[in-house]
Parts: sequence; C-alpha cells; structure tokens
Amino acid sequence: MATSVGSVDTELDLIEWLQAKAGPDVVVRDEVDNNLLAELPTIQVQRLPAGDDDGLRLDRALVDIDVYAATRGEAIALAGLVRGWLLRDLTGTATSRAVYGRITSSPPPAIRPYENVGLRRAGATYQIYSHPVS
Repeated sequence: MATSVGSVDTELDLIEWLQAKAGPDVVVRDEVDNNLLAELPTIQVQRLPAGDDDGLRLDRALVDIDVYAATRGEAIALAGLVRGWLLRDLTGTATSRAVYGRITSSPPPAIRPYENVGLRRAGATYQIYSHPVS
C-alpha cells in the first residue's frame, strides 16, 4: 500500500529525535504549559500551517523550534545546538518514520519575546524536506 503525502507526523518525529539528542535533562514537547518554569530547559517543536508537497511523497514542512531556558545565554546556546543537530546531523538521515533531505533555518536562532520574566526564549524557523520511509 502506498504512503500518502503528509503521512509523516513531523512534530512527533522531531520531538523524539531531538529528545534523544538533548538527553534526559531537557524536556522536548509540542506545547508548553503552566509548569514551564519547573521544566527548564525546554525545546518546543511546532509545525506551522505552511509549506507544501510535490503531490507524491516529498513534504516541505516549516517548523518553529523554540528553546526556553533560565538565562538568555543558555537559551541561545541550546538553540544553537538544536540548529547544528538539525543541519548537520539530521540532514541526509532517516528515522523509523521519515527520510530527511535538505534542512535550512530562516531566520536562524535569535531571542524571541516572552512575557514571563523568569525565563528566556530563543527560536528559529526551519524548512525541512522529508518523505516517508519506504
């Protein structure tokens, strides 16, 4: 049976992959909640309602990845690690769900505003090309 375009849950796949890279001291999730201050550092992965596909198998997802940490320096440093992991380590590899091709960040990681003064947020938007594992 052929796999349809969009059958890869990009958020779930990236959350699991980033959790393995970041280790047990970092929380990786799709949504933040009221307990965020107790769960720093946190990486939030959200697929945006944008992107496109080739009508067959190739998917181009736009994904926002935000990092929440206690300090500005920690947020920027972890956001930089995430960028390196995605651009250097995920590009050209496969998970159990997807094969990943070209990955770019635009804009690259930068501080983003957040209303809670007890933490800092840095993030980037990634363009991720993938297709389901055959």
